[in-house]
Order: sequence, then structure tokens, then C-alpha cells
Amino acid sequence: MSEELNRHIVADPSVMGGKPVIRGTRISVESILEKVAEGESIDQIVTEHPYISPEEVRAALAYAASVFKNDVVYEVGA
Repeated sequence: MSEELNRHIVADPSVMGGKPVIRGTRISVESILEKVAEGESIDQIVTEHPYISPEEVRAALAYAASVFKNDVVYEVGA
């Protein structure tokens, strides 16, 4: 994980069961992805959670993308 992502995204077994979260919060990368999938914009997410920044939301999205670069993707809907 890049230094930029390390600055914003952490995974600690004592927080949210070790899921990656925005540093200093209990907002998981998974939660950010769900919000984006539901159509929320970065601005809407930040308005809902004013203690996180647009940069942190983008870091969560970049983290998720980096995970998929190294993951095996299986066919769905076949």
C-alpha cells in the first residue's frame, strides 16, 4: 500500500474486526464503497460524516481499487 494510503487507511484487529477503516474513525472502506454504489457522491458522504475529508474518501476508493488489482475476479451472473 502506498504511503498516501497508509496515511488515511488502517486495519487494526481491535477496530471493526480488522476491516480497513479511515484512520481515527470506525468508517470502513466497505461502508464507503456501499455508499458510492448506492449513488452517493463524495460530497454527500462528507456531509453525512463531517469529521472525514474528501481526500480520505478518495483514499478509501483508491485502497479498494488497489486490493482488486491483486485479487482474482470471478465471473458473476453467468
